[in-house]
Amino acid sequence: MSAEPPTIAYLFTTFPKATETFLQREVAGLQALGVKPRLYSMWGGSADFNGLPVVLFPKVKLISLAWMIPLTAGRHPQLFSELLRGLLTRRAPSWLNFWENMLGAAFACLHAGEFRKNPPAHTHAVWGGAPATAAWLLWRLNGQSFSAAAHAYDLYDQGGDWWLREKLAPARFVRTSTEMGRRSLLERGVPAEKIYVIRRGLLSLPALKPLRASRVPLRLLCVARLVPKKGLDLQLNIYAALKAAGVSFEARIAGAGPLHANLNQQIVALGLTANVRLLGHRPQTEIAELLTWADILLHTGVVAPGGDRDGLPNVIPEAMAAGVMVVTSPAAATTEAVTDHVTGLVAPPDVPSAWVASLQRLAGEDALADRLRANARRWVMENFDARQNAARLLVLFRAAMPS
Repeated sequence: MSAEPPTIAYLFTTFPKATETFLQREVAGLQALGVKPRLYSMWGGSADFNGLPVVLFPKVKLISLAWMIPLTAGRHPQLFSELLRGLLTRRAPSWLNFWENMLGAAFACLHAGEFRKNPPAHTHAVWGGAPATAAWLLWRLNGQSFSAAAHAYDLYDQGGDWWLREKLAPARFVRTSTEMGRRSLLERGVPAEKIYVIRRGLLSLPALKPLRASRVPLRLLCVARLVPKKGLDLQLNIYAALKAAGVSFEARIAGAGPLHANLNQQIVALGLTANVRLLGHRPQTEIAELLTWADILLHTGVVAPGGDRDGLPNVIPEAMAAGVMVVTSPAAATTEAVTDHVTGLVAPPDVPSAWVASLQRLAGEDALADRLRANARRWVMENFDARQNAARLLVLFRAAMPS
């Protein structure tokens, strides 16, 4: 007889979130294994997902902190003194990260009683910010085992999360989705035996579309938030160089963000209005349609001035699975999936001529295109299966639970 699926409390910042479909696939992968995690969303989201209730954290509850903080401090004076000393002696990397940690602390303070009366077998924080703060404090208050995840934002933006070292120290294990993340965690002092690289995943593989016999005009796609780390200003320069080289192409950029107006102005200034379209945010169903349309996915990621960078954007394996060729910059962890001339092509984002040469090759060399597409899909099958990766997580959850 198989073991009874454990009760795992999953802590999210926001769930479900349209731009984080990879987390939805992870939960669905656990469901396929018979696990019904208790889902908690700290900042918005929906009240249910895939038949599971999502416990939302109403902001009105924050009013009760006026009496819950003194009550909790009275019960746990040493913990309160430690936190207060930390608040007074260290600076948060940003106000956003400060308030994320405060949100996690508030969640733990207000949910500690519930977790004590109805304890999960294990608690997992899907981010190193607010969710990890909540899981860490619930451990301090109730002694309940927890694990945490740390990804690119948690590790790099403005130097990384404010209290990450303290939060990860007592975690039973730390999950990250890239080897780059693993190296960064080692540099922060997390023991190697506690770190597990478990990638995200797809619940099913899309049909492998045929290679377009004539890739003229060349159909180019980018799916990215319009933020500095995506290097989209450099990508527009690449499109301008393509046009100057006489390459016929259509480019579509799907995603929303604060740089929309600036990018729109740059498109006009470069004379690209007939070639490049900013589509804004698109739901996953439309992203799938865009992948069906596209010949090549472009990723021009860079390290932003504040240190933020991508890990391995999920759209890259999604494109690889569908038969869309990928050209990426070497920044961050994208080359863990896109090996140059094996599963895709790699070019520096600030050298437009290198991108023009790469795109022209993929437009004209069928043998190269077919080889890259076959290797890329094989990589996805071996590394990016949501159910297989959820099964790896489940093994770790079981091992982390108290005897």
